[in-house]
Amino acid sequence: MSKFEINKTYAEINARIKAGEAVVVTAEEMIDIVKKDGPVEAARRVDVVTTGTFSTMCSSGAFFNFGQTTPTIKAQKVWINKVSAYAGLAAIDVYLGATEPAEDDPLNKIYPGEFRYGGGHIIEDLVAGKKVFLEAKAYPTDCYANRKCKKEMTLADFPHALLCNPRNGYQNYNCAVNLSDKTVYTYMGTLKPKCRNANYCSAGQLSPLLNDPLYRTIGLGTRIFLGGGIGYVTWQGTQHNPGAPRGANGVPMRPAGTMMVQGDLKQMSADWLRGVSIQGYGCSLAVGLGVPIPILNEEMARFTGVADEEIFTQVVDYGHDYTNGIVRNYGEVSYAELKSGTIEVAGNTIPTAPLSSYVKAREIAEILKKWISDGKFLLTEPVAQFPTVDFSFDEPV
Repeated sequence: MSKFEINKTYAEINARIKAGEAVVVTAEEMIDIVKKDGPVEAARRVDVVTTGTFSTMCSSGAFFNFGQTTPTIKAQKVWINKVSAYAGLAAIDVYLGATEPAEDDPLNKIYPGEFRYGGGHIIEDLVAGKKVFLEAKAYPTDCYANRKCKKEMTLADFPHALLCNPRNGYQNYNCAVNLSDKTVYTYMGTLKPKCRNANYCSAGQLSPLLNDPLYRTIGLGTRIFLGGGIGYVTWQGTQHNPGAPRGANGVPMRPAGTMMVQGDLKQMSADWLRGVSIQGYGCSLAVGLGVPIPILNEEMARFTGVADEEIFTQVVDYGHDYTNGIVRNYGEVSYAELKSGTIEVAGNTIPTAPLSSYVKAREIAEILKKWISDGKFLLTEPVAQFPTVDFSFDEPV
């Protein structure tokens, strides 16, 4: 017998979506519903909660098939707009990484480097309808005689284009400060010396994995909003760490779970895939990602009712500790504190800045809500769950 008072199935929720009867709310809206009515009544009323995040996600990229030539070619080296793509897959299949810089980029030889163009910018250019220049070099074989290929292409010219991101949607992340005596340039942005600013990177209460902290509904096969189109979770992401310390609400207090995601790049939009240049660090891709969470029971209602003041992260020094592998923190702060604009670190009040866009995260959650409410987007039940940990609430839900 189930321990829950409310029990719904994916099939039941999808039937309600098809009939136009499903109650869909954003994670932001769910907070007030759970607070006012409690998790049981919230689970009774609400069918789906939508989440969203929009931020730089370095572990991103795309698989391309660029079409055969005459005579045929087995590409050994490939460049798109002078950015190297990995060709060690098959004859005309390549993978372009978001963080790969242009070959003529001076990198950090002129410090701090600007990293004006790289793989993430190419992905943005392609979904924006721009032309790119592809060059391939090869050694000849009896079945692939061609030695080189050069052509201009748009996204429509590629027979196959798949956004495939090995690690997206980090479940919580560090708040970065710099305790050294010099300015440092990191993937967490520019950090002033002597702890004069703090950067953080999460949508907090709207973030997908913070609304399903134990991966009850997010797993292999989950249908999602990805880059403005429809994508899927294809497995746990790299660096997935379910064993991170958690609060009494099940939410991790340090970087924890991640998702591997993919989808048809030809469906996507430059509104939700943007090339990024990070001073002194490198280039990357900002990705729009949204996950619908079915409210199967009161436990899921409670998880999706989490608010910024209930989500905590650690303050970490990126001036010395991080680069030297020293695991140490300088305090614990909530996302409500981070979003207030200032936090207290070592007795000092310092300004905070987000590296993710809460406005865009909210927009993604609203778009996904409309897709589901209009019956255009059904939920998929995962065929396999992510690795997780044993957890139970201190008191009944």
